Amino acid sequence: MDDKFFLSMVDKFNSSNISELEFNDGSVRFVLRKDIVGGITQAPAAKASAAQSADEHSVRLGISSGDGEKINSPIVATFYSSPSPDAPSFVKIGTKIKKGQTLCILKAMKMMNHLEAEFDCEIVAVHASSGELVEYGQELFTVKRN
Repeated sequence: MDDKFFLSMVDKFNSSNISELEFNDGSVRFVLRKDIVGGITQAPAAKASAAQSADEHSVRLGISSGDGEKINSPIVATFYSSPSPDAPSFVKIGTKIKKGQTLCILKAMKMMNHLEAEFDCEIVAVHASSGELVEYGQELFTVKRN
């Protein structure tokens, strides 16, 4: 399965009234989940700040195919999986990464911050979708050290 499949599923899920969808074909598992807080759809990490962000609308995408170490967001920011909308993602499941390689861009206060790998690893799961607001400490990737 390619990125287009996952993005298509996210788009269809976003526009539906379904609150949770799980897909598992034996090699890849992903879960799409919407949490309703005061009538607003929000990611689970955003529940605590629902009063402050009642106008925000986000869905969390979690794709996984095994256990590993977590890479969390160091800041509150907008997650971008590629350098531009028409460019390929920096990483996807199965990508082998070298220390210092860019995993994603985190945009905060008009600054584009490149999140870089702190060690050689392989991407096992991606837990955010491009354009999604991520919270401090929110899981972005699951990786296995090489």
